[in-house]
Amino acid sequence: MTAPADALDRRLALLLGAGTWLASAVIAAGLAVPSRPLVNAGVGLFIALPILRVALLLVEFLRRRDYRIALISASVLAVILLGIALGGAGAG
Repeated sequence: MTAPADALDRRLALLLGAGTWLASAVIAAGLAVPSRPLVNAGVGLFIALPILRVALLLVEFLRRRDYRIALISASVLAVILLGIALGGAGAG
């Protein structure tokens, strides 16, 4: 592996690891209090982690000027956000 790939892997691992611990702590706090909105916020954080991962990859590939992979990342992010928008519209 090259050094930039190692750095990206470390950033992704940090994002996912810290996000998992944060979401778990928020859920635990919500269960301890008890507070349903706090638990829901923790679940929302877990749901946001893959979205944040794709967004981080998009930014990184744009920074590296790897536009082909950046376009793929942007497309994946657009599909995720479209799914959230359509899912939210259907729930209302």
